[in-house]
Amino acid sequence: MSTAQTSEQVRTPRLLRRRAAGESSFLSRHGSQVLVVVSELVLILAFSLASPYFLQLANFSALLLDASVYVLLALGLTFVIATGGIDLTPGFGIAFTGVCLAVAMRWAAGIGLGTGAVIAIGVLVGLVAGAVMGTANGILVAYLRMQPMIATLAMMLVVWGLAMVISGTSAVPLSEFSTFLALGQGRTLGVTNALYLIVIVSVIAAYLLNRTLIGRYALAMGSNEEATRLSGVNVRRWKMLVYTLAGTFTGLAGILMASRLASGKPDVGQSYEMYAIAAAVLGGASLQGGRASVFGSVVGAIVIATIRNGAVLMGIPDQWQKVLLGAVVLAAVYLDSRRRKS
Repeated sequence: MSTAQTSEQVRTPRLLRRRAAGESSFLSRHGSQVLVVVSELVLILAFSLASPYFLQLANFSALLLDASVYVLLALGLTFVIATGGIDLTPGFGIAFTGVCLAVAMRWAAGIGLGTGAVIAIGVLVGLVAGAVMGTANGILVAYLRMQPMIATLAMMLVVWGLAMVISGTSAVPLSEFSTFLALGQGRTLGVTNALYLIVIVSVIAAYLLNRTLIGRYALAMGSNEEATRLSGVNVRRWKMLVYTLAGTFTGLAGILMASRLASGKPDVGQSYEMYAIAAAVLGGASLQGGRASVFGSVVGAIVIATIRNGAVLMGIPDQWQKVLLGAVVLAAVYLDSRRRKS
């Protein structure tokens, strides 16, 4: 046997091993994202066969509008879960930020400001309200060393109560602000305007997670917080900033919801935090921290919205929809535990 033949025989198994290792590495890194995309395709196929209305453009627009709020909440939770924490405030945080926005807009209109200024003030107040809520969560978790689930559960009740107090327990109408309502109710090229918002916000979130310090430190803290601290990172400050960022995303969701409903409602958003957590975990985020994906969270949120949309078209009662979505949350947690073991 010649030297060239021997060399070729040696190289071939090595090449095959490299290819196998590369494929294995890709699946280990992106297996959750592949799974959630496949799940969404299966759901689309199943619901399109079950209902002739599912594939209509109007229904898809409604589905994406419903998904947009879940996407915004899931993006914020992606950063929090990356640290190994949790945030239960997004559900009633929508109500709180939406009510703050509505009250601010009505006040600004009442003193005679123009439409543009009224909308700008309302949006700014909604974002600030969300950021303040997130900062409060961050202080409780990072500086007061409270367990994230307990701290954010308490804060959830606080913001729900504040939403009731500020609104007087009734919806604050915004029906006269047609320009603002176009965000949640209008369409461009047949597709809801909310889609363009979530595309822009998702790109920003992906950049923050993968290309900036807040994303890298969030993942580092989730992987090994003590090692991150010993490397010179101010863990408390960055963890607080992560919760502030998550609160800002909740503020965006509250703005969008207020535009959809043409009002700031103090009772909206119940259970939305569970859907957002499920979306992030389905998309590959680990509840133990150190692992997260913006793309996965977005697709996971669309999966949740697809299930809700398809269930409505099939005439499944609301109480059974909750059972179904609860099962999805359990499945997401189970998949996360399996990923950790593997």
